[in-house]
Amino acid sequence: MSYPSIIMVAPNGARKTKKHHPALPVSIAETVAEAKSCYAMGASVIHAHVRGEKDEHVLDPGRYRELLEEMRVQVPQMLVQVTTEAVGIYSPLQQADCVKQVKPEMISLAMREMAGVDQDLDFARNFYEWCRSNAVHIQHIVYDDADMERLLHLQKQNVIPAGRLCVLFVLGRFLENREAIPEDIQPFLKLASGIEMDWFVCAFGSHEQACALAAIEQGGHARIGFENNLYHADGSLADNTAALVASLKARAMENGTACADGVAARKILGVVSSA
Repeated sequence: MSYPSIIMVAPNGARKTKKHHPALPVSIAETVAEAKSCYAMGASVIHAHVRGEKDEHVLDPGRYRELLEEMRVQVPQMLVQVTTEAVGIYSPLQQADCVKQVKPEMISLAMREMAGVDQDLDFARNFYEWCRSNAVHIQHIVYDDADMERLLHLQKQNVIPAGRLCVLFVLGRFLENREAIPEDIQPFLKLASGIEMDWFVCAFGSHEQACALAAIEQGGHARIGFENNLYHADGSLADNTAALVASLKARAMENGTACADGVAARKILGVVSSA
């Protein structure tokens, strides 16, 4: 296959710590160093979390700005996607306020957290429009087919602006200890048939690489890393997220797929340069 696929990395997430793996990055310096290694191995986007004083998940504008500045200095080619993950702590108002203060190029945003059935859709509509007007690229996170159906419905209702979507399909679950399998992609793709979108998968558990390759083979992109999985396809513990990237890139290239660098990823996703 000749199209380039994007490898996005998620090296830490909101819940794991060094107790899960000593190489899991928690500080900004560690996260930037891991991003640099991942870029060298073939990743072009980082899904970025920052941590507080006790290594806890925080949506902290100051820490995000520090991370973005360090990335601009040390890994300028790599796109940075800021997470807005609530983790049961943050409200839509707090999530939106963080994004507005940081104004990053890219964010990930769970559809159910910002525009779920119990959320204020006028607030959601205004925030989505603010992101569009300020060139903040949104990757919509969907956890199941109900999320996917709602995402498409809300776009038809103009809650989510018209245009090409970027979507992350979440396969498996961390808290439920449910491992993903490649077949989990199909319900999402069935609903997305005929819709213009750039889609990624992330997969919890030891079948992460198989799920990533299945996505790439079907025209999608992959998000991999210690947030979702610590192990190689053969079951051995990975040294770091960069090692997982190197393995996935090698397998993708064996199958005839090139991996996008930062310039190509920016073009594919339509991310407007802030430079």
